[in-house]
Amino acid sequence: MWFFDALASGCTHPTDPGRLKWFRIIFGTVLTARFALALGQGGWDRLAPGSLSLHLAEQRYGPRRARLLAGVYRPALIARTAGALALALGLVPRLALLTVLAGAAMELLYLKSPNAVRYTLLTETALLVAGGLGHGLVVEHGASPANTWAQCLLVLITTDIYRNSAWQKLRSPQFRSGLYLAQWVHTYTQVREHLPHCRGQYAVPALVRRHLGHLTDRDIRTWRLIAATVIAAEFALPPRCSSSRRCRTPSLPASRCAPRSAASGPGS
Repeated sequence: MWFFDALASGCTHPTDPGRLKWFRIIFGTVLTARFALALGQGGWDRLAPGSLSLHLAEQRYGPRRARLLAGVYRPALIARTAGALALALGLVPRLALLTVLAGAAMELLYLKSPNAVRYTLLTETALLVAGGLGHGLVVEHGASPANTWAQCLLVLITTDIYRNSAWQKLRSPQFRSGLYLAQWVHTYTQVREHLPHCRGQYAVPALVRRHLGHLTDRDIRTWRLIAATVIAAEFALPPRCSSSRRCRTPSLPASRCAPRSAASGPGS
């Protein structure tokens, strides 16, 4: 696999830089959608005067720091959304990455379980070390060691996230039995009309609620099968992803396989 070839060569093995450019476009698009949706569903009013979130921030950080956080919160929401859009479009991608990185890191200050935030921060850090992020929406394919180190980091990060998630699920008897998923869907079915922003944030298809939301023995057996499928998929997915990214380009001269100092410059 290209991944092991890259490690064996000290990450100077040539790979297709177009892959990382596609990843940058897709990743920026997903972040733009995520940040834009966060403006709704109560996100814009978080840390507003008199809100519970501001009160909790004052207890955690003190009144002065909490007011400072509340003051930069809304401008940061706008800045990170614009930065994510610029990243997807390839407009000054490194500056856009830094803006998104700061905006995403802000979520660590008020989210209770920011696992998605940690993955976002690690992914953005990996993109920062790439030698060729590209500009605009044009993706050029070829062979270059410029993005090899960044691609290796992305594979390692993604593999770690999936394998850890699968291991935690495998260790949980409640998840393996299907009871956790069955109870969650059943509880949601009962209380969904009383939840804030229930039309979007807590969306579960009506078909699932109708056929798998009653906590019956049949429902639990079905959720047990789904839980086993999820665990197996999370264990199997990272190797399949990395093995599918073989470098299919011909061998390059030694001058093209030089370390990163001879690769694409930092302007890309």
